[in-house]
Formats: sequence, C-alpha cells, structure tokens
Amino acid sequence: MTGAPVLCSCAITGGMSVPGQSPAIPVTPEEIIESAVAAHEAGAAIVHVHVREPETGRPSADLGLFKEVLAGIGERCGAIVQPTTGGGVGMTIEDRARVVTECRPEMATFNCGSFNFGIFEVRHRPEMAEWETEYLESTREFIFRNTFADLYRLSELFREAGAKPEYEVYDVGHLYNLRHLLDQGLVDTPAHIQFVLGVLGANAATLGQLLHMHQTAVTLFGDDFTWSAAGVGYPGQFHLAATSLMLGGHIRVGLEDNLRVTGGHRAESNGELVEKAMTLAPLLDREPVVGDDARRALGLGSAQ
Repeated sequence: MTGAPVLCSCAITGGMSVPGQSPAIPVTPEEIIESAVAAHEAGAAIVHVHVREPETGRPSADLGLFKEVLAGIGERCGAIVQPTTGGGVGMTIEDRARVVTECRPEMATFNCGSFNFGIFEVRHRPEMAEWETEYLESTREFIFRNTFADLYRLSELFREAGAKPEYEVYDVGHLYNLRHLLDQGLVDTPAHIQFVLGVLGANAATLGQLLHMHQTAVTLFGDDFTWSAAGVGYPGQFHLAATSLMLGGHIRVGLEDNLRVTGGHRAESNGELVEKAMTLAPLLDREPVVGDDARRALGLGSAQ
C-alpha cells in the first residue's frame, strides 16, 4: 500500500441526460453492462446505475431493466453495483424504492432534499430526437422532490432491505436534512456521503463550495462518515476529484456527470474517464482499491 485507499465510483448513464448529447452514453441493458464492466476493469470500485428504454434511450425506472442490468454486471465483475432511487416524474417513494426492496443491492443512492434540477441549457444537437429536446426544455419547470416524508419512508425501506445508502447531497441544506435524519435514529453510521456539485438549481462545482460542504459535514458528523465528490461538467469533474483526493475523500466520474476527458476531447467511454481519474490517485499518494477492500472501506460485507 503506497497511500490511503481511495474508491472510484463511475456513474454509467444517468437519468437527467439524453443520448443525443453523446454517442458514448450507453442505452441498452447490454451497453450499460458492458460499460460498467469496462469501468470496473479501469479501476472503478462502484458502478452507479440508471436504466433507459432500449428502443428510445429515454430514462426509465423499469424494474425488469434494473434486474437485467444488476444481474448482468454482477455475473461479470466484482464491482459494487449501486442503483439509483431517483425515479421519475410522478413516482411515489415506494415506486422509486422498488429497486432496493425487490433487488436488495449492497448500496443504492438516497437523495437528501428537494431542489430545482435544470438541464435546459444543454445545447441542442441535430442528432437529438424530438423527445430529447422536449425533455431538456421541460426541466425549466422540474423540481426533484424529496420531502421529509419521503426521506423518512426511504430510510425505513433501506433498512428493511439491508442496503447501505449513499447519501447524495446537492446543496448545504441537504446536510442539515441528513443530520435531522440521524437525530431521529434513521441513519446508521458511519454514513457515506456523496457531494454532487454543479447541477443548475443546486450548489456549484467549485473548490470553494466543496470545501464548504466538507467542513459543514465535519461540523455536523465529526469523523463518523466517509465521503466522495462528484463534479458535474468539465473541468469540475476532475478538479473536484483532485481536491477530494487531497482531502482524503473518494471520487466519482462518469458519463452521467461529464462528457469530456479533456477540454478539447469528448470521452469515448466511461472507462476513459475512470482511467484519467486513476492517474491522479498515485500522484497524490492515494491507492485505488476495488472488490472486498472497497467493501471493507464502506463497512459492507464481502462479495457473495
């Protein structure tokens, strides 16, 4: 071991993007599985998973698609497979949590508060289908709902399923929501927190804001948490990754959050983004870990 261990999470395809943004975005279950396996081979300990309608590429919450993708990744590699509970417009919290209650993954994401989630500024490209441009524009009126009632219920469902939450916080108030859940006995510690910065409608992907979020978390939780940073867009994804590595945190990259590997080069795969992140780790005295070493770092059991 040459330095403190670091886990890389790769967000494979996302639910708030459209495939017309980049041909690299995986759409079908087979493409998502292949991309996740390649990301793991490049060094990703965690693969964060959404699913899409295979015919259109629309973001989906279809449980059958989730089951196919989770099983396919699990059969081919030892990554921690982490589905989303973000769901879709109009879904109840029980609908959103079905991937946890029925698939019982090791981990899944848990969003810690409501906020505006705008992607309408994404540039329209000629190759986009009509539904894609309409989808982007519709987010001018989109509020990502995560009420206290939702958070309470989701906490119960995670515990019943035995899944570890990754608490996604998009703004500083979400940390105070999480502290409230802890005070109510709804959080098992150490919690794992993902700072997701750069979404239009939430906090910015800047070094100052990451430092502020991290210090707030230390104030609220002491040293009883692990954490990771995800920057939305370029160069925020890699700037936040480097800062997180220096501060002792973990990192997230992937096509859900960012489509560029450099300012002048669009990423051709999730694996390419993971490979770049992995080159940063040893330069900053961090040792990437995967498999059961990663599970131990998160307080999970060994792979079955």
